[in-house]
Amino acid sequence: MSAAITLTENAARRIREIVAGETDKTALRLAVNGGGCSGFSYEFELDEKPGDGDAVIERDGATLLIDSVSLVYVLGSEVDFVDDLMAAQFQVNNPNATASCGCGTSFSI
Repeated sequence: MSAAITLTENAARRIREIVAGETDKTALRLAVNGGGCSGFSYEFELDEKPGDGDAVIERDGATLLIDSVSLVYVLGSEVDFVDDLMAAQFQVNNPNATASCGCGTSFSI
């Protein structure tokens, strides 16, 4: 199932940069939580290692972790890192989302 999630080159590069400055974190974790202005929200945080049942997506030496509950909501998604005039942030291009918020972190299915 984890093959259905892709990590862009930009996202992989940024994950490597972030974890390089950490002594005990090796991966970026993506979680989907209830809430946000559209019903669900994405949450990103650094993590030490995969947990039981985590999907592990790797690219170019970078690791993205997604728990089994969140994975259902993001299957088929692309995780990117965008640095533009508005913000520098990880973005989830989620084909399952029927609506999203202007903030880019909230969505509905």
